[in-house]
Amino acid sequence: MSKYDVIVLGSGPGGYVTAIRASQLGFKTAVVEKESLGGVCLNWGCIPTKALLKSAQVFEYLKHAEDYGLTVKEYDKDFTKVVERSRGVAEGMSKGVQFLMKKNKIDVLNGFGKLKAGKKIDVDGKEYSADHIIIATGARSRELPNLPQDGKKVIGYREAMTLKKQPKSMIVVGSGAIGVEFAHFYNAMGTDVTIVEFLPNLVPLEDIDVSKQFEKSFKKSGIKVMTNSSVEKVDTSGKLVKATVKTAKGEEVIEAEIVLSAVGIATNLEGIGLEEVGIVTDKGKVMVNDWYQTNIPGYYAIGDITPGPALAHVASAEGITCVEKIAGVHVEAIDYGNIPGCTYATPEIASVGMTEQQAKDAGYELKVGKFPFSASGKASAAGTKDGFVKVIFDAKYGEWLGCHMIGAGVTDMIAEAVLGRKLETTGHEVLKAIHPHPTMSEAVMEAVADAYGEVIHL
Repeated sequence: MSKYDVIVLGSGPGGYVTAIRASQLGFKTAVVEKESLGGVCLNWGCIPTKALLKSAQVFEYLKHAEDYGLTVKEYDKDFTKVVERSRGVAEGMSKGVQFLMKKNKIDVLNGFGKLKAGKKIDVDGKEYSADHIIIATGARSRELPNLPQDGKKVIGYREAMTLKKQPKSMIVVGSGAIGVEFAHFYNAMGTDVTIVEFLPNLVPLEDIDVSKQFEKSFKKSGIKVMTNSSVEKVDTSGKLVKATVKTAKGEEVIEAEIVLSAVGIATNLEGIGLEEVGIVTDKGKVMVNDWYQTNIPGYYAIGDITPGPALAHVASAEGITCVEKIAGVHVEAIDYGNIPGCTYATPEIASVGMTEQQAKDAGYELKVGKFPFSASGKASAAGTKDGFVKVIFDAKYGEWLGCHMIGAGVTDMIAEAVLGRKLETTGHEVLKAIHPHPTMSEAVMEAVADAYGEVIHL
């Protein structure tokens, strides 16, 4: 039996990052993976979807070349090549993780890992042991009972990024990040898209101002939006899928070639030996403490299978925190109130901290500032004037409670707010930090200035 200090079950952005940090800390480390290194994120999620979205953006530029004083007489798309490019990007990233495993002297154990009592793990019949076993098995597309996925007419995110032929029409069920990113991609490529959301607004977890702006932008781009609606059943017997949608006005039947179910995720906990070891779960999540220890000593869990936000960067941070604690490094527990969320449709969305409503409900007296990109010189020059930056401060002490952005490139801007909140900066300190001109990031400074009645360019 091979013996390790640390074995990580799963090689997604939680697992492989944890393994690398463990190796850096001097642990003899192995990672178990049943498919491709990098997990869902690198192979079927975060990375390949961004490649698809980039192709859609370039296609949109070609369609609107005249807006930039350019004449493009002939252009077209090759959907197959767009998908191939995305798969190539994913493959390159997975090979990058392979390189990192070798560089950090981490053993890759290929196969399905099942936990055993006594700090052991079985990988396709071969047993390994470790002082510390970290479970990072991630999640997959969730299926609704009334919306079973057949992989052909009713699909999940995996099929959505590898369709052999572009559908003429698509119904997207759910308007979280996965749903709206695919809705934008297919719409930009020329598919007739309808998006169905059970709650009153698209991207319902965002600040209400962001949701309203996003819905306005989606409708402007030609996407049909059905909120306060739910797909009750689908009929896949004909050439087109018939979806029965319950709306506030009654039931309506809509048709499309493909239905994409994007109603969240389900954790990968089946068959990995949790029951055999006695690890406690609740509502499909592994219960852990601040250091990701389960109820059984020597077993830990991170990422989507734990109660925190199911985000790649959260999984990475949890893994690093977990293994540093094991190594005796002084670490702080993760502040889950300061986790940025990003959505990569057009327009992009990025947010951190409380929404305005949450801050009001928490009893804060607020200073709220907003700066539209329509007043930004860089946005005007780039032709990306949709959207805004919104900031929320506690009026009494100046604490930066929340920041919400919608517009071009905002997913690359949100880190300013995350860092500012981590360092407990105040609104006046942000104002005195000189922002470069012309940039989209100036909108953060201008929004703060608006909150304090000092805005210049409005």
